[in-house]
Formats: sequence, structure tokens, C-alpha cells
Amino acid sequence: MKLTQAHDVTLPTGVLGLAVAADGRQAFVACADGLIYAVNPISGEVESFEERHQSFASGCVLLPDGRTLISSGYDGMLLWHDTSTRACWRRIRAHNFWSWRTALSPDGARLASVTGQYLPGGWKYEPSAEVEPSVKIFDTATGELVSAFSHTPPVLSCAFSPDGSHLAAGNMMGDVCVWNVHGAQAASETEVGVSRWNSPDFTSWGSTKTHHYCGGIYCLAFSPDGRSILGCGMGPMQDPMAGNGKMTWQRWDWRTGDKLGEILDGERGAGLMEALAWHPRGDYFAMAGRQAQGNWNAGIFSAVSGNLADSFDSKNRITQTRFAPDGTSLLVGAAEGQPRRNAGVWGAWGRVQVYRVSD
Repeated sequence: MKLTQAHDVTLPTGVLGLAVAADGRQAFVACADGLIYAVNPISGEVESFEERHQSFASGCVLLPDGRTLISSGYDGMLLWHDTSTRACWRRIRAHNFWSWRTALSPDGARLASVTGQYLPGGWKYEPSAEVEPSVKIFDTATGELVSAFSHTPPVLSCAFSPDGSHLAAGNMMGDVCVWNVHGAQAASETEVGVSRWNSPDFTSWGSTKTHHYCGGIYCLAFSPDGRSILGCGMGPMQDPMAGNGKMTWQRWDWRTGDKLGEILDGERGAGLMEALAWHPRGDYFAMAGRQAQGNWNAGIFSAVSGNLADSFDSKNRITQTRFAPDGTSLLVGAAEGQPRRNAGVWGAWGRVQVYRVSD
């Protein structure tokens, strides 16, 4: 599988969230200025929505009807927007801290949002206990809180299974927990989940300079057949301030936590990987993020062998990837460095890029 860049759209600020319409011809992005933008990735037309988050807009999901977009932000809010009028018509406080990541159930009926702040809880710098449930699920029709689950904060990623029956969430310590979100649940299952496991390859303890943990599982994605789950992030390093831990992905049997595969040492560089996307056929997946060392920050991997099939260095930080529903293109949301002022005007540093996919 090969990727060839076809379109490159510039936005005022860095892209943190990305949703793609069912026909693949329109994208919606959540940006660092708190605004949501509608983007035509072919023509390059960009239009902002009316209401912004009071901090970074961290994510957005598009409901199946195409008329409603729900955005999340570091202000802890969820905003419901009309995609035709660009107006916001519902506001819900989801968390007292950031919404790190959101996920939409396949039927569009449920929205999951995860939160949590890393604060040292003891002399070993282990994370403090959560002060609110780190994982919450909301009804997209009413905005009501449906479920809340405990996890070790900060929880950085979440994903629904293809049938919508289970939700997985991963944190900074490399812990993944999976819950059954359908029907009645026993109290014990609500607390501990269906399965839970830890991978030390997704966290770092600073043994030099500043002592703290960093890294984590920044994205989770169930395989299209629902049998396994992928996680990506950044692996161990001595100096967390350097941001040069190993680029990594692992694949697990989500019912047992058994590892089924991982990135090969000869195919990885250093940096934070924070975006995953399965090709609709299920035979390839994309991983992307920010590179510190190496020669690529976005790659396509075979789901059968785990080998790197193609890669490129976009020279920016890729935060989101989505395959078009027909699998013929890969859309990328990114932030290009930090903004600079020229004659008193801040430069644009957001990107939506489209890559053609060929076998």
C-alpha cells in the first residue's frame, strides 16, 4: 500500500481533532484556538463555526446523520453544533479537567470522553488517584451522562468496539481497561471492567533532570473485525523532557490482554505517536505523530505481518488520521511547528492533508 499527497489545506491554528463526512468530501477539525472549522479538503475552503471552546478544542465527532457535530475541549466542555448553520445548540460540562480524547459509538448514540491530570501521589511519583471518574459516556441525543468508569489518570485515549458493546481506554502508565457498556452490569464489572492489562512499553520515568512520568497510550483502535485492539504512543526514555522515547504500537487480544504483535525495532524512530486509523478492509492500518529522531512520522503497516509498508515525513506533528469511508484516501490533521509573527500578524500553522491510497 502506497500513499501520495494530493491536497494540503492551511488553517489558522494547529489541528487536534478530525472528523470526516460519510462521503469523504468534507472534514471538520477541532483546533488550538478553541474553534471548530468545516474544511473542504479538495477546494481548500475553510469556514469556522460560531462558538469556540474556552481553551484548546481537543476533538470532534460527526453523528451519522451528518447534521450534528459534537466537539470537546480542554475547558472540559462538550458542545453540540449544527453543521448547516454552524451554530452551537447544546453545552455540557463533561469534566473538571481536560477532555483528552473522545470516541463515538458506531451507531452514533453514545459519546465517550476521557480526562485526568498527572499529579504525583507519593514518593515514587506514582499518579494520584482520580478526583472524578476518568471515563464518561454521554447520550448524544439528550446530552445525559450514561455511564462513568474509574481508571488511573491521566486517561489519554478511548475507543468503542465495532459493535458498540465495549469501550476501551488507555492511560499514561500503559494501562488499558475494557468495559461492557451494553445492558445491565454487575457492580464488580463496572469497577474493574471486562479486562485490564499493562504494557510498560508505553510509559517513561525520568531518571535524569526532571523526575516524572510521561508517555502513554495516546490512541486506541479496535480492528474492523472486533477481534483485537491497537494502541500507539511513546516508549521509555531517560529524559522525559526530551520527548524522544521510542515510537511504538502494539496489538492485543482485548479480552485477555495478550500481545499479538508490535512494531519492529528496525522500523521505528523516536517520538510521540498519537494517531491510528484502520483501513476499511482491515488489512492495513496507519500510525502517525511527531518525530524526534528518524525518517518518518507517518506509516502504513500490514495487519498480517506488522511490517511497515510505506511511510513519509510530513515535517509537522500529526494529531489525527482518518481513512475515507471508501479507503481511497487518508486524511491527516496536523500542527506545523509553533506560530510566528510577521509584521504583527500570526502565521497559520494548522494543516489538513489528503493522501491518495494505492495498493
